[in-house]
Amino acid sequence: MRTVAAISLWLALAASLWTAAALGAWAQSASQETVYKVEKLNAGLPDPPASLDRSTPQAVLESLMALAQERDFETAAHLLNLADVPEDKQREEGPVLARQLFDVVDRKVIIDWDNLSDRPDALDANAASDNAMGGKARRSILLWSLDLGRREVGMRLNRVQVGDAPPVWVFSEQSVDNVPALHALYGPSELEKRLPPLLRAPAFWDLMWWEVIGLPLVLIAALSAGYLAHYLLSLIAHRVQSRTGTDVIKATRAPVILSVFTAVIATFTQHFFVFSGRLDTVLSPLIAIGYVSSAFLLVVNVVDALLDRLIEFDQTDLSQIGKDGRRGLATTVAAARRGLIVIIVLVGGAIVLSSANVFRSFGFSLLASAGAITLILGFAAREVLGNIMASMQIAMNQSARIGDKVLFDDRLCHVERINFTFVQLRVWTGERLIVPVSEFVSEPFENWTLQEPALLRLVKLRLTNDADVEALRKEFYRLLDEIDEDDRGDPDDALVAVTDQDALGKEVTFGVPCANPNTAWLVSCQIREDLIKAGNQMMAEGKSVFASATPSEAT
Repeated sequence: MRTVAAISLWLALAASLWTAAALGAWAQSASQETVYKVEKLNAGLPDPPASLDRSTPQAVLESLMALAQERDFETAAHLLNLADVPEDKQREEGPVLARQLFDVVDRKVIIDWDNLSDRPDALDANAASDNAMGGKARRSILLWSLDLGRREVGMRLNRVQVGDAPPVWVFSEQSVDNVPALHALYGPSELEKRLPPLLRAPAFWDLMWWEVIGLPLVLIAALSAGYLAHYLLSLIAHRVQSRTGTDVIKATRAPVILSVFTAVIATFTQHFFVFSGRLDTVLSPLIAIGYVSSAFLLVVNVVDALLDRLIEFDQTDLSQIGKDGRRGLATTVAAARRGLIVIIVLVGGAIVLSSANVFRSFGFSLLASAGAITLILGFAAREVLGNIMASMQIAMNQSARIGDKVLFDDRLCHVERINFTFVQLRVWTGERLIVPVSEFVSEPFENWTLQEPALLRLVKLRLTNDADVEALRKEFYRLLDEIDEDDRGDPDDALVAVTDQDALGKEVTFGVPCANPNTAWLVSCQIREDLIKAGNQMMAEGKSVFASATPSEAT
C-alpha cells in the first residue's frame, strides 16, 4: 500500500511540474506574441529624450504631430524603425524620413483618434465579439492604406522590444521603406514649394491657406473648361450635315462636359497641387463619380439618339410590314444599352468605393455592416432585380420586340420601349400603358407581328334562326374585294360559319383575312359596319336578319 501511495505521489508531482512548465512556456510565448523582438533599434541615432512618449499607438501619433509643429524632426526620427537604413546614415536620413512621413500622414491619412488605442498592448476592450482582434493584445496596427502606383501599401505601427527594455511603438520598417516613394506622390508639389510661406501656413480645419484659396480657383477653372467644351461641341453640331451625326454630338455633349470638368479637377489636385487628407477623402470619390457618371450618360444618351433614329414612333415606322429586322435591331440595341448600364453601375460603384479610402479605417465592423446592408438592400430591391432580369429575358428571346403590335389585357398596343423595370406600350387610342416587366412576361398576350404578319380577324354577328346566311356571305365576299390591296389578305383564308345557336338566334362568324396587322383591327371594324348596313337593308326589304330581343333577354 505504501508503495502504491508513493508512486501516486510521484506521478502527481510530475504532472504538476509538467503543467507549470507548460503554463510558463505558454505565458512566455504569449508575451512574445505581443511584441516584435529586435536586437537593436535606431542604433545610429542619439539616445531619445526622456520626454518622448512611444508607449502607445496614440502617443506615437501625438508625438509626431507635436514634434512636426516644432520642426523637431531629429527627435521625430525616433518614432520610425530605421532598421533598413545603415547606422552611419541614420542620423542624417532619419530626420528627412520623419519630415517626409509627416507630410504623407498629414496630407493623406485620416487619423481616427477615437478608435486609436491609447493602451500599451493596443487591446480593444470594446471590440465586438465577432471581431477577429476583439479582446486581444496587438503588436501591429494598420493606420491607413495608400496607393503606390500598381500596388497598395500600408502605413503601420509596430510594437518592438530591445532585450529587456520596455516595448515601444514605432512606424514599421516596411512603412519607412515606402516613405520616399509615397512622399514623391503625395508630398508638396514643386508649385506648392514655390508659394510664399504665408500661403503654406495653417488656416482652419487643418487646411493651409493655399488650399482654402486654391480649391475655388480650381472649380472656376473646371467650370470654364466645361463651358468651352460645350461651346466647341455646339459649334461642331451646327456644322455637321448629317442628322444622325448632329444627334450623336448633341447626345455626347453632357458627358463630355462632365468628363472635362472632372479631368480638370483631377489634373490640378493630383499633379499641380496635392491637397490634404480631409479634402482628398472627399475629392477622390467625387472624381471617380464624375468619370463613372460621364460613362453612364455617354451610353444612355448615345444609345437613345441611335434608338430615336431607328424608331419613329409618331409614324409607327417600326410597326410597318417588312421591318422585322429593324425591330429586332432596335430591341437588341436597347438590350445592349441596359447591359452596359448594369456593367457601368457595378464597375463604377466598385471604383467609387475603392476611391473612398475613408471606408478602410472601419475594419471588420464595416465588413459586417456591409454584409447586413447588402442583405437588406437585396431584399428590398428583389422586385426591381426581378424586373431587370425579366427585361433581359425579353431581349434574349424577343417574345416582344420594339415596334411589335400586341394585344395585352384586351388593349391593342405597340411596344414603344422595353426598359429596366417596365414596358411602355402605346395603346391604339394614343394613351401610354406602363406595365411592370415581371407582369408583362407573366401574363399571356398576343403578338400580331412575331412571325408572319398575315392574320384572320373574326367578326361575329347574332342573326335570327331563319336568317339567310348565304345572302350575307355573298355581301361579305364583295366587301373583301373592296379592301385595299396592302391590307387585304389571301381570299382563300376567308370564311363564313355558323358557330353557335340558341333560342334567341344563331351566331355567324365572318373570318376577315388581313395582310397588315397594323390595320387589321380597323379593317375588321369596317367589315362589321358594312355587314350591319347590308343586314339592315335586307330587313327593310322584309327579310328576317337580326334577332330582336328585350334588354332582359339580351342580357
